Amino acid sequence: MVAAPKPVAAEPYSASFDHEVVVIGAGPGGIAAGVKLRKAGVEDFAILERADEVGGSWHENRYPGLSVDVPALTYQYSFARNPNWTRFFPRGPEVKAYHVDVAKRFGLYPHLRFGINIVRQEWDEQRHVWRLHAADGTLITARFVISAVGAFVNPKDDPGIPGLASYTGKLQRPSDWDDEYDYANKRVAVIGTGASSVQIVPSLAPHVAELAVFQRTPVWSVPKPDVAVPESVKAILRVPGVQAGINNAVLIVVDIGLRAGVSAPMWLVRPTLRTVDAVAIAAYRRYLRWVVKDPATAAALAPDYGPIAKRPTMSNYTFTFNRDNVRLVTEPITRITADGIETADGVEHRFDMIVLATGYEVFSDPESYKPGAIVGRDGFDLSTFFAEQGLQAYQSVALPKLPNWWMLVGPYSWTGSGWHAFVEMTADHAVRAITEARRRNASVLEVRQSVHDAYHRRIHRKAAALRFYLTELNGHVPSYYRNSQGDTTYVRPSGFFAARRGNRKFPLGDYVYGVLDATPAAPAESNGKAAVTATSTA
Repeated sequence: MVAAPKPVAAEPYSASFDHEVVVIGAGPGGIAAGVKLRKAGVEDFAILERADEVGGSWHENRYPGLSVDVPALTYQYSFARNPNWTRFFPRGPEVKAYHVDVAKRFGLYPHLRFGINIVRQEWDEQRHVWRLHAADGTLITARFVISAVGAFVNPKDDPGIPGLASYTGKLQRPSDWDDEYDYANKRVAVIGTGASSVQIVPSLAPHVAELAVFQRTPVWSVPKPDVAVPESVKAILRVPGVQAGINNAVLIVVDIGLRAGVSAPMWLVRPTLRTVDAVAIAAYRRYLRWVVKDPATAAALAPDYGPIAKRPTMSNYTFTFNRDNVRLVTEPITRITADGIETADGVEHRFDMIVLATGYEVFSDPESYKPGAIVGRDGFDLSTFFAEQGLQAYQSVALPKLPNWWMLVGPYSWTGSGWHAFVEMTADHAVRAITEARRRNASVLEVRQSVHDAYHRRIHRKAAALRFYLTELNGHVPSYYRNSQGDTTYVRPSGFFAARRGNRKFPLGDYVYGVLDATPAAPAESNGKAAVTATSTA
């Protein structure tokens, strides 16, 4: 529970800070937050970005084949629809350029500070400000903080394979690709079969002498209709309302499917999902036998899990294995040597270049939250809380004991929509709360413990079908849809429209508000806490 405020005179608070609002991260979420803040009339804000440009993953990643794996119409902001995409599935440079253009168009660059990597966030109860510590020692203070670090927080530097440091060839990572290295006619290995790998493999194959793909888990991959957008279609998309109508139609279909799945009784869910998975797996195996020439390779590429137990992909990945210079390796890797990769059968495979497509730290895993990185009221440590109590947050964005703080991609946040759609709704939540605090002249607001707990109980109960699918029916397959605690905190089991309504229309009384005492008592007399006065929660 939020501590009972001490009764003092309700005077306007006055405390110094560098910025009224700080947004951490300038990817899709950070850009959305900046636009929403300006629209709400908040101009004293800064967007802190560790890189040297906006775009998040679209700035950091530039590997061969990088592109969106959903249609462009579903991968853009509602306030900045683009009718001029050159392809139905735009490539990386075009997507990055889109984000840069949005940031420029909406006047965010004066608010941007690049090269600032925030490593610790600490709530100062004496002053009702957040103290943000950067890796270079810079200290920045803010009244309110919006964490927009994204879903894929950091690339996994260590894939857990012994001997990595001994490799003497070229090591490439999707998030740190060396464009200067010429891989033409080289022997190349790709470790991993996730979303990055299925784009990299078809792009490298025509140019290298040999390409070996080391697979731990097969991936679902269907062909991507990667074609240019005709001018006639662009003309139609320029008609007001057309793009919004198409996008909403897609969201309605996805929403109906998700809501039906999570609301059905478990006695129906269990046999239905088992049947659906069995039929889908059998059908995909027949498809692979049809498109992949070598029967053994086709069999090895076939997943033994359902199509949405891991992230399904769209790519020409499977067709690549019909090339003479491409092979699939399913023997487990034992170590990396100076010259290549040694597998469990004792064979050493020699390569000039190894690509580590081994994934990211994901927002839905408790391990992604480092001890001491986010510390709130009364020593509340977000990492410790998530590790001990499981991932949870009111409307996916706010937690008790983290005053004036919101995350745009939090527990149970993805709703089946494009990323931009859901970071817009979570940004709306944060900005609405900040706006209300400003209206009340409150220096602090915090979600009520009872409200948070009731929300989490409800959302956890509604996720029963997802937990069955991901932890029981498909528990044998590694997936970031299921975290290390066996929970399914990636997907929000309420549907897109319910989630958007919850974030945009939440009762303002779900938060408790307070004002910093204009003349706080000395720390010894106040037991180390600044006095606050309650404001109305109506």
